[in-house]
Amino acid sequence: MRFVVTGEYQRNRLLKLIVALFLIYIAGHTVTNALLYFAHMDLTYRSVVEYYLGSPEQFTEPKTYQGLLEVTHFHLFAMGILLLTLTHLLLFLPMPPFWKGALIGIAFLSAASEEMAGWLIRFVSPSFAYLKIAAFLTLEVALTLLLLIGLVGLFRGQSRAYSSGGSR
Repeated sequence: MRFVVTGEYQRNRLLKLIVALFLIYIAGHTVTNALLYFAHMDLTYRSVVEYYLGSPEQFTEPKTYQGLLEVTHFHLFAMGILLLTLTHLLLFLPMPPFWKGALIGIAFLSAASEEMAGWLIRFVSPSFAYLKIAAFLTLEVALTLLLLIGLVGLFRGQSRAYSSGGSR
């Protein structure tokens, strides 16, 4: 972190390479996340509801408590670490604190909402399918913005944004 706070990362090519490759790697995660979503359902209410509640026409069963629990257990940890890392990088970029806070809040809220929506659809009401769709789209946009802003900031040469009041 010292390298980013002091601006030394701009002169450390290996550190810039590590961060750039991490961001590219996470771009792959974002793409495969979308591909997995669309392999199971699409952006329609019906497809989301059928995925979680099952479909007699397609001979699919509802998602089980244990199945949802296993997915949630892994996702909460993995998405938490991913968002911690991506939003942490955002702190060191020269942009207004309001926009940093908004993007950080949107990223975490959409990830939590997407995870929670499956439970709500299955055990509360199918109407939460709209939340699932909105949260998925919002999370994909937030991750893409975090990646693009991070890459631009990495190669733009702006330094010391953290200490200049850009992250307060």
